[in-house]
Amino acid sequence: AVRDREQEPLENCAAKLAERILREKFLQYVFDRQWKRFKDCCRARHVQVIGDIPFYVTYDSADTWSNPGLFKLDEQKRPTAVAGVPPDLFSETGQLWGNPVYRWEAHREERFSWWESRIERALVLLDRLRLDHFRGFVQHWEVPAGAATAQNGRWVDAPGRELLTHLVRSRPCLPIIAEDLGYITPDVREMMALFGFPGMRVLLFGFDGDIAENLHAPHNIGRNCVTYTGTHDNNTVRGWFEHEITDRQKDLLFRYIGGSVSADQVHRILVRLAMLSPAETVIIPMQDILGLGREARMNRPATAKGNWEWRLRPEQMREEAMQEFAGMAEVYGRS
Repeated sequence: AVRDREQEPLENCAAKLAERILREKFLQYVFDRQWKRFKDCCRARHVQVIGDIPFYVTYDSADTWSNPGLFKLDEQKRPTAVAGVPPDLFSETGQLWGNPVYRWEAHREERFSWWESRIERALVLLDRLRLDHFRGFVQHWEVPAGAATAQNGRWVDAPGRELLTHLVRSRPCLPIIAEDLGYITPDVREMMALFGFPGMRVLLFGFDGDIAENLHAPHNIGRNCVTYTGTHDNNTVRGWFEHEITDRQKDLLFRYIGGSVSADQVHRILVRLAMLSPAETVIIPMQDILGLGREARMNRPATAKGNWEWRLRPEQMREEAMQEFAGMAEVYGRS
């Protein structure tokens, strides 16, 4: 009954859990106050806050429970299909994410109001939004519920143009960054160009394959891009150089910069390459500004432990590193 959101059982449940509900409300109130103070501090210093909007939500979430009609669920509110990505060179069985997938016809019927509310709330908290898994707005990989792997999934078209057009009408200057890493097809590029959304370029991906054509190599980065040395899902520049770089990648890097570089200096080179790229926006993780190793890595995809534990300590804010970074920002017109 509670699962189906019947009125009387919901009221009984609310009464039974009143203290826990009140505590949760209070915690959200405290967070809201603290976040507003943080945003005011950032605004006073002309600092923008960028955050992620995941394409999917989890099955065990308030969104799914309170809006079951927007997802492919059966009468028992269990998923009939789940999200993932197909097999590729890195995984013979693909990736089975397990998130419930959308019933797009239901979203159309309500004129994408759930998406509109989601974006509007995010823009209360943030200045710019990175839409994760942007290709999902064109097509997404749908796998039958209960499947052991993602192999037997299928591509399903999504009404991305219709949805994004609706969002842009209500907020013409939508501050979106499209996460366009991984398997990206021409129709995804067309969608990004249609709305003028910048994509992402990651320098750690730039020294591989045919570097002359590699989209992540600095000389191929366009103006309407956001360039990163690395993202939260990558190793730090130093960690990559010390533990992951292949001989070919190292050779390409050295040829590209016109000489060799040591592990304790490589972060400086990549930060400079990012800064001098034509990209409108450059994002440098603090770990790369400070030249930290793999111990400072933020996230390891597909692992459950040891993620998001790194913290920047006051004593790590070395004046020398800050002055060097500020100097590069000034020289390359990014101050």
